[in-house]
Amino acid sequence: MPTRNPFAAARDAVVRRLPGSRGTRPSPPAGPEPEPSGRTRLHPASLWREAAALGRSYAAPTLARAGAAYRAKLHPTLSVVSPLGWAVALGAVLLAVAGAAWGWQEATAAALLAASLFVLSIVFVLGRSSYAVDLDLARTRVAVGESAVGGIEVVNTASRPVAPSLLELPVGAATAVFHLPRMRPGVPHEDLFTIPTERRAVIVVGPVRSVRADPIGLLRRQVVWTEPQDLYVHPRTAVLGSSAAGFIRDLEGMPTNELATSDVSFHALREYIPGDDRRHIHWKTTARTGTLMVRQFEETRRAHLAVCLSANLAEYGTEDDFELAVSVAGSIGRQALAEQRELSALTQRGPLRTESPRHYLDDLTRLQGAAMRPTAVDAARATADTVPNASVVFLVVGTPVTPTQLRAAAAAIPPGIRTFAVRCEAGAAPGRASIADLTVLTVGALDDLGPVLRKAAA
Repeated sequence: MPTRNPFAAARDAVVRRLPGSRGTRPSPPAGPEPEPSGRTRLHPASLWREAAALGRSYAAPTLARAGAAYRAKLHPTLSVVSPLGWAVALGAVLLAVAGAAWGWQEATAAALLAASLFVLSIVFVLGRSSYAVDLDLARTRVAVGESAVGGIEVVNTASRPVAPSLLELPVGAATAVFHLPRMRPGVPHEDLFTIPTERRAVIVVGPVRSVRADPIGLLRRQVVWTEPQDLYVHPRTAVLGSSAAGFIRDLEGMPTNELATSDVSFHALREYIPGDDRRHIHWKTTARTGTLMVRQFEETRRAHLAVCLSANLAEYGTEDDFELAVSVAGSIGRQALAEQRELSALTQRGPLRTESPRHYLDDLTRLQGAAMRPTAVDAARATADTVPNASVVFLVVGTPVTPTQLRAAAAAIPPGIRTFAVRCEAGAAPGRASIADLTVLTVGALDDLGPVLRKAAA
C-alpha cells in the first residue's frame, strides 16, 4: 500500500478549512497534468537561511556565556599585553617554529631572547597599588580664552611605601602624564595642570589612571581611580547695554494694535457698554457729556525675545564666521536672561534650553554646525511656528545668505514682530541696512555687537 504524502495531507486540511470550499478541493486549472512527485522542492538559499537562523538561535547563549567568561577571566590578563608585546610574542613563536623545523640556531636564540624579555617585563607590572585619588577642576565652565585649572591629589592608603609609578589623565584627545615618586603611607602628593581653551568645546577630563609598564613597553597595566568630568568651554560673549535693540526697557511691555478693556497703556475713551468694569469709568468726562464713558487701553505684551541661529555651515563663509555667530547668539540671549526677559532660541537642529544662562550656554557649546538642507528661511519659519507671541526676533546668519533669502525669512515672521537679521563675517566692517521692514546688521567682531545694536535702537 503506498504511503500518503504528508505535504499533500496538510494541503488538503488547509483547503477544507477555506470558506466556501464545502469540504471539497477546487478543481485544478485546465492544462497538462503535473507529474506526481513525492517530495517538495526547496530553494538552496532558503535552506541556508533557515540553517543559519537555527544555528544562531542555538549558538547565541553559548557565545554570550563565552563572552562573559572572557571579559571576566581572560580580558584583565590579556589587556596587560601592549600591541608591541603581541607583535614580539608572535615573532618569538614564528622564530621558535622556524628554528625547530629547519634547525636555525639564530632563530631559536632570538625566540629565547624574546621570551626572556617577556619574563623580565612581568617584574615591572607586578604588585598592588592602593591610592586615594581626587580630581578637582576649579571651574567646570569657562569661556574661550579663559584658563581652566585643575589639580590631582594622590594619597597612598597602603600600610607601606609604594614604588614610583605614572598617572595618566586623558584631556579630550590628548593625555597628560604625571610622575608619582616613591610615596609613604598617608602622605599626599599634588599636581596642578592647565587646560587650553582655544575653541568652543565640551572636553572630557579623566578618568585618572595609574600605569605600570616595563621600559620597553611590552606590558602595560593600568587601574582607573576616578570618574571622567566634563569641562564646558563656552563661547565668548559680550555684555550689551540696556538700550540695545530688542531689549524693551519699559516694564509694561510693548504696546500692540489690539485694544483691551483693561491694561496699563491708555488709548481713548468710549461709551459705556453693559458688562464693562465700572472701575474704568471716567467720571469727569461722564459729568461733562452726561453719558457714561469708560477708558479703553492698548493691549500690551511682555517682552519675549526669540533668537534664531542658523547651524548650516553652508550659510557661512568660514568656520570662524560660524563661531562668531554662536557668540553673537550667546551674547543676545545671555543679556535677555540677565534682564529677566522671556527667551526662546532655536536652530535647524531644534530648540535650545533657556531656563538659565548656564543651560543656554551649555547647549550652545554642544551645538555642532554642519552642511544641511534646512536653511535660515526654514529656521525662521520654525521660529514663527514655535514662538508666535514673540516681540523681537533676531536672525543670526552668515554672509552667504542673500537678501532674497533674508526677505523670505522676514516674511515668515508674523506682522507686528520687530525683526533683526545679524550677518556675521569675521573682520568685516560693522554696518546697518534695511530690506523693507527688516533691519540688517553686519558684525565683524564680537565687540561690534553692542554699538551696532545701540545704533539700531536709536
